[in-house]
Amino acid sequence: MTVPPNALPETTRSVPMQSPAGRDWRKVAEEVAVAFTCRGVTHAVMMATPAALEDFAVGFCLTEGIIERPADLLGVEVVPRPQGIELRLDLDEARVAMLWARHRRMAGPMGCGLCGIESLEAAMRSVPAVRSTLRLRAMEIAQAVEALSRAQALHRLTHSMHAAGFWYPGEGLLALREDVGRHNAFDKLAGALAGCGKEAARGAVVLTSRVSVDLVQKAASVGVPVLVAISAPTALAIRTAEASGITLVTGVRDGTYEVFSHNERIVGCLEMPSDLPLVSAGAAP
Repeated sequence: MTVPPNALPETTRSVPMQSPAGRDWRKVAEEVAVAFTCRGVTHAVMMATPAALEDFAVGFCLTEGIIERPADLLGVEVVPRPQGIELRLDLDEARVAMLWARHRRMAGPMGCGLCGIESLEAAMRSVPAVRSTLRLRAMEIAQAVEALSRAQALHRLTHSMHAAGFWYPGEGLLALREDVGRHNAFDKLAGALAGCGKEAARGAVVLTSRVSVDLVQKAASVGVPVLVAISAPTALAIRTAEASGITLVTGVRDGTYEVFSHNERIVGCLEMPSDLPLVSAGAAP
């Protein structure tokens, strides 16, 4: 469904502020409640930036296991509400039955991607194994992070946005999505990838955030073989990446990086001991 641009909230807003230099105006990020519904039942509510909502719907459904492929989502209706935005998901009968059987409700403030999950089993869900022949040079890791930084238009305005981008060897940064929530940025990127004609298994996802287990789970669910981030991972994220076959590259700053799992995909990276798959440090030439 196409929604007139003026029917949705702005992604940023100018607000007055006081600083030691005096009174001025500042751009801040907008944040609204986005509800994912199916046949009148709310499945999840996320606080998000009101942009790329169709991508958000497709990506969220893919990374949360609601659908297996983009074609399983028959349509999305974007409905502005006084309290936020409703994304009405059109699913076939089999998907609707599975969704209602699970009946997983989620309220996701931007700091947490697992809020509202009702069981330990759901939080610690198994993820598919990621298989890919992708190889990246150390130089490409630095280039990907630099390209992501340059492309963050909303972050330059607000200084409060996360971003997720897709780096494709030989072609550079093919897609980028920004959001106040790091999980939302990933989901929006996953939705964008579904329609860009490039296989996730042939590129890397670059993140501006720390890497928690739910981001690794989302990456595995769409077949991303390499996660690159400027910040650090959690221990559980490392274990999950190792188990799922994902290469985890973090701490990419000032020409250095750390590889925590499956370093064979990084050309020139030192070999890690097989009994201690924790960290291998390198420097981008």
